[in-house]
Amino acid sequence: MLFDVYGANALYQWVGWVLVFGGLILLNEFARRSKAGGIIMFVALPIAMTIYCIAVTVGAGAGAEWAQNNPTVLFQNGWFHYAKVYAALTGCIGFMIIKYHWGKLGKATWFKCFPFIIVGINILIAVVSDFESFVHLLQYNAGVIQDPTVPGSDGAFVDAATGSIVWVTSEHATQIAGFNNLFNGIAGLIDIFCMTGWWAVYTSKKKDDMVWADMTWVFVIAYDLWNFCYTYNCLPNHAWYCGLALLLAPTVAAALWNKGGWIQNRANTLAIWCMFAQVFPQFQDSFPSFGFDSVFAVNSTLNTTTNTVVSVLALGANVAAIVYIFYRAKKLGVNPYKQEVFIGTRDYETARARIAEGELPEHEVAEYERAHKILAGEKAA
Repeated sequence: MLFDVYGANALYQWVGWVLVFGGLILLNEFARRSKAGGIIMFVALPIAMTIYCIAVTVGAGAGAEWAQNNPTVLFQNGWFHYAKVYAALTGCIGFMIIKYHWGKLGKATWFKCFPFIIVGINILIAVVSDFESFVHLLQYNAGVIQDPTVPGSDGAFVDAATGSIVWVTSEHATQIAGFNNLFNGIAGLIDIFCMTGWWAVYTSKKKDDMVWADMTWVFVIAYDLWNFCYTYNCLPNHAWYCGLALLLAPTVAAALWNKGGWIQNRANTLAIWCMFAQVFPQFQDSFPSFGFDSVFAVNSTLNTTTNTVVSVLALGANVAAIVYIFYRAKKLGVNPYKQEVFIGTRDYETARARIAEGELPEHEVAEYERAHKILAGEKAA
């Protein structure tokens, strides 16, 4: 079992999952289909969230009891959550700049590599978090035993209930510290280089999507497995939602009606979820000692073997993806980062057909035709 979803609160936990999954899909559709929707979701709401977070953080620092006991301060005040929400929002805004050709940036060729850069940054944030947990294992092996009543302190300890080596974060979450973190951190580093065709991002015909045609199922599956493993490792009390529902929402949308738009879907849903979780962490958290015990809260099983198996799968998927990418690149005789490698595949061609007229530069059209000649010659042979 991956999660404890079979107890007295099972109905609430499954209903909560469906609500999160469906809500993310609907809000993503609202955000992506119009400029107004995008501005409301990724400019107006973040301003309100920022004001709220500053208010509770300053209040807590001043010793105000109402702020010190605020769930955002208690459970979401670590470096990771703030880095993640603002990195995701930066991505959403940057993607709108490209999609709507806003200003000089939106028309600049060099800015087309922004999606690769911001996604890479998002992955690195999680990789650092995984390695942070691995460091706690090394500290434990060096004889540093963490006092669980001092969240965020060095070291780790053996959990009496599961027998796993764990540590308690500054946000009071209990995480496994093990080689699963090392394996998945390496998977994340590989995953960055599973993104191909860095400059090949364009506007869709309906102006509702930023299309990255070369980001096909190969990257999406490798990313989803890596990111699920990250949440399972480092957000074990949130992974039911941010690991499963949050990852499946953009993937289902891209698979069924939004080909080539997966990365936009992912950024949008990630930003929406992070904002919600930042302001309302009590939805998914259960810390009875602090007076919060949500019926929707779901914890992982905190089993070292399970975490290790998941991390090995994630690492294996990313190794397989990078090998396949270089195989395709060699076959087409291209640089997989400067040029596209999935020309001729069904997902790529479906996504490419959505790109607005006049978007594709002449050199890209020439590369596309050259690739098809190579593929046609291979078939003829």
